[in-house]
Amino acid sequence: MLSYFQAILLGVLQGISELFPISSLGHSVIITGLLGWSIDRHGDYFLAFLVATHFATALTLFLMYWNDWVRIISGILRSARERRISDADAKLGWLLVVGTVPAGLVGLMFQDQVKRLLISPAFVALFLAANGALLYIAELLRKRAKRAAHVADADHRLAGDLSWWQSLKVGMMQIIALLPGFSRTGSTIAGGLMVGLSHEDALRFSFLLATPIIGAAAVLKLPGLIASGNHSAIGTALVGGLCAAMGAYFSVKFLTRYFETRTLTPFAIYCALFGLISLGILR
Repeated sequence: MLSYFQAILLGVLQGISELFPISSLGHSVIITGLLGWSIDRHGDYFLAFLVATHFATALTLFLMYWNDWVRIISGILRSARERRISDADAKLGWLLVVGTVPAGLVGLMFQDQVKRLLISPAFVALFLAANGALLYIAELLRKRAKRAAHVADADHRLAGDLSWWQSLKVGMMQIIALLPGFSRTGSTIAGGLMVGLSHEDALRFSFLLATPIIGAAAVLKLPGLIASGNHSAIGTALVGGLCAAMGAYFSVKFLTRYFETRTLTPFAIYCALFGLISLGILR
């Protein structure tokens, strides 16, 4: 059973690290391992906690990008009715659909295999260090492409200007994030940079992609929670969800301003160092 202190700490950690490019799952596994907490990640109480925190994070993202989602959903419905894509909102909506499909399908097919990787915190720490390498490589590739092409406009393309293939490539980066220790936000921002988006546009596209993915993660866990009939964990789940929502709100506000002028490099260094140090302690 989670204590309220654990629910608060893990809730804040979920809300922040889910949207920062540092892996929420990786941090929760490693930190609980470092603290010596014995948490059954397949138990009913933790299932309730995951549903609450994922739903809270997705809802926070949806509300903070409310105007975007109103235009996107209206665009998708309009294009479906007219049977053609006639504006940027409709195109962005379908680009998000294309970007969501790869990770969604792979996640459904291999979710049981991925769960088994959560057994070893040391294994997760290794993936977190690899996540740092991915972020750093993305920055290197982006800088090389920028110098080679000498096209300033490449850094100012809106997410709605992505091609279908580019959107699919960004979406496929989310498959990497199914491995605990790799960040979903980090992998999609990295993918966005590699196809020529600016940091701001890559972040925006990443957050828009995250909303249905994180929301779906909560919905998929609901049947198991309902079937368990265990209501004793509702209190800690609600506290964790509230903390996750506050953490997500802070993350969006901070990262939106951060990526106006800065890069993934500090996060890359952090993930590599924290992952390797944790690996040395936990192995």
